[in-house]
Amino acid sequence: MAITNVPGLSAQTSAEAAAVLQARLATYNDLSLTLKHIHWNVTGPNFIAVHEMLDPQVELVRGFADEAAERIATLGGEPLGTVASITGAIAYPLNRAGAQAHLEALDKVYSQVIIANRKAIDQLDIDPVSQDLVVGATAELEKFQWFVRSHLES
Repeated sequence: MAITNVPGLSAQTSAEAAAVLQARLATYNDLSLTLKHIHWNVTGPNFIAVHEMLDPQVELVRGFADEAAERIATLGGEPLGTVASITGAIAYPLNRAGAQAHLEALDKVYSQVIIANRKAIDQLDIDPVSQDLVVGATAELEKFQWFVRSHLES
């Protein structure tokens, strides 16, 4: 007999929370790839500062993906983590470009992800444990955006 939900949550609530987290998992996987794309393609006088700033962000975002996937499994869902499973992928307009252009584009990406996370936080009021995972990730993403925006100040 397979148990598909955690104690205290109905199967329906577990499935709803898992669906919200699946969207976050896809976004986190896509964001980590976008950050590496920038890491590989940034150029210019601020290259090394931006290049080195991004790797810790990649690692934490990959951790957010792992936490979301494990929570989905805990809720009885099936975490989908392949590139093919990403729907609504982040549109990133740049390849090889200067640091300023990449940081301006990344600021927009972080805004999109943070807005979507805040929506997910509201949707996850049905499961405070899942909600807490997204709240913690959002706090870190907001800090990353602050790092990016600090580089953009003139």
